[in-house]
Amino acid sequence: MSVSVVVGAQWGDEAKGKVVDLLAKDARYVVRYAGGSNAGHTVCVNGATYKFHLIPSGILHPQATAVIADGVVMDLRAFVAEADALQVQGVDLSRLRIGLGVHLTMPYHRLLDELEESQLEGRIGTTKRGIGPTYADKAWRIGVRVADLLDRDRFAQRVWRVLQRRNPTIQRVYNATPINADALIAEFEPYAERVRPYACDVPHLLMDAAERGEPILLEGAQGTLLDLDYGTYPYVTSSHPVAAGACLGTGIAPNRLREIWGVAKAYTTRVGEGPFPTELTDETGDRIRNRGREYGTTTGRARRVGWLDLVALRYAARVNGFTALAVTLLDVLSGFDALKVCVAYRLDGTITRDFIADAPTLARCEPVYETLPGWREEIGDCRTLDELPPNARAYLQFIEQYVGAPIRLVSVGAGREQTIWV
Repeated sequence: MSVSVVVGAQWGDEAKGKVVDLLAKDARYVVRYAGGSNAGHTVCVNGATYKFHLIPSGILHPQATAVIADGVVMDLRAFVAEADALQVQGVDLSRLRIGLGVHLTMPYHRLLDELEESQLEGRIGTTKRGIGPTYADKAWRIGVRVADLLDRDRFAQRVWRVLQRRNPTIQRVYNATPINADALIAEFEPYAERVRPYACDVPHLLMDAAERGEPILLEGAQGTLLDLDYGTYPYVTSSHPVAAGACLGTGIAPNRLREIWGVAKAYTTRVGEGPFPTELTDETGDRIRNRGREYGTTTGRARRVGWLDLVALRYAARVNGFTALAVTLLDVLSGFDALKVCVAYRLDGTITRDFIADAPTLARCEPVYETLPGWREEIGDCRTLDELPPNARAYLQFIEQYVGAPIRLVSVGAGREQTIWV
């Protein structure tokens, strides 16, 4: 393994949590490198369901140290709630580490996110978790980090400084109640003691491990098509979910990366606003949504559903340099006589196989479909490729050939055991 990365190959929600859990059995470190509590990973083990938002899902493996790296932004309220829930389920958090450079999502970030989203003429469809404003403060160099939290006086100074800039906006622009600095500082004092046992210098921890050749698994959040630079801007997240973002978020050098896993559903989904060429708004879309239980782990919102967009998936493979592809939720497509896959776009009368990240232009694209034969059999009990129906194998082969990355894992259900290794 050496250093491997797991990347969402679509608009997020690709079942990365299960793939990370499967690969983490061989890892010494499992590391979240970007995003915040807007992420949602669900892992099912021996009939138990575990939900992760900030803590790496690899913590379920006793040999793995779970790391929240400096590229992540952390909502302490969400972290404490998640940690408490996992401990009730018997998860050992003693192997958790949190970077001193992790930026904190504060109450004013969540408030500003909600106020901004409510007043936009064209909404982005954010989770309203304060992720964007947190990364904005990071770029403006007024962010509050874990290292600040652990020094009470320093934390108070940082909070007072940032509220001098944020409160006038909250009060004068949005006509909302400003944040009380003293109350916020008092609220966060207990959080410092919750975080202190886990805090460490993560870049050196991981660089040392990489130099020793220890297996490290880097866990992404969201997906390639939501990347701040390479996604469908402005309908994107505020960080870099792509493989290159793993280096930025952890301090591990690019030449250390050995495997880059792309995770894609056997169909396509999207949450929130933004163009979606293959979206299905009919009974077929409802059928896929219900079979796939396409409702957000974090927000509970119904996901938009569509046929598999191979143009977008091929783009993700090229941007990230996938060395392996994991196809998930293949079982959801059982029962269809025919399956459509998008192999090109029609834009102003011209056919193109290139994904167009510019949102207004992509919104004008019409999908060009190829129809493949479906299969009636349920496949949740299949454990090898040979056990799959011939048409299911042909569907996977078509994906592999179009995208140009080898399929090495196929998920046919939520459980760990419902996996085909290729």
